[in-house]
Amino acid sequence: MRIAIDVTMAYQLNGEEPALLTIEAARTDGQTIIESQLDIENATLSRVSGEGGLGQRVWAHVQSQRLNLRYRAQVDVTRPAIPLQNLKATPLHALSGEVATYLRASRYCEADLFGNIVAKQFGDLEGGAKIAAMRDWVNAEIAYVPGSSGAATGAIDTFISREGVCRDFAHLMCSLARAAGIPARYTSVYGLGVTPPDFHAVAQVWLADAWHFVDATGMSAADGLVVIAAGRDAGDVAFLETTQWAQLANQTVDVSRG
Repeated sequence: MRIAIDVTMAYQLNGEEPALLTIEAARTDGQTIIESQLDIENATLSRVSGEGGLGQRVWAHVQSQRLNLRYRAQVDVTRPAIPLQNLKATPLHALSGEVATYLRASRYCEADLFGNIVAKQFGDLEGGAKIAAMRDWVNAEIAYVPGSSGAATGAIDTFISREGVCRDFAHLMCSLARAAGIPARYTSVYGLGVTPPDFHAVAQVWLADAWHFVDATGMSAADGLVVIAAGRDAGDVAFLETTQWAQLANQTVDVSRG
């Protein structure tokens, strides 16, 4: 499936400072970049590798106090949507160091607080069947409410409040999986069918020696996702980072069939 991406962003910056952007589609398994163009007014660009070597981040050295950009891409997504239920978990001793990192608690994924909950709610299940049950539970128990969470909201906050946005669904899903001994990473994506249109977040879990997508919001599937970057949680893959405040002026994200 070919997916077209069109992003516009305008932010007021506090002085001439570099901005770190994580918005370009990654060159990774399951997707092929046909076209990718990032235009930023009055800026010099430099690129560095993304978290874990997945994708790239862009330093934008803007020569004004206004960040104006447009990003357009055409991406062929070739990965299938694989059912989770029959996938087996990899034994802990067989995990690579890179994958084992995603068993640990992180700032927004407090996996160490969910052990008893996971044992009680999902203890009779294994592997992909356990992940599928967690996904369905999060989808049923957590209400998708725009504006209900903020930059400091973690998985335990979402579990208590029972509401959030895609970021919160992904954090909670990662926390539950990690508490069950299944590596899970937070993945920023462009997704078909996401409402309202925006940068999207899903979990990826390590089953049968590969990463598999889990969108507990129910809005997207693996064959309609374009990966941008992945990390322990949202703190690793923010789409825009600046050392001082940046005030939003305008932002649109359009994802459609190409």
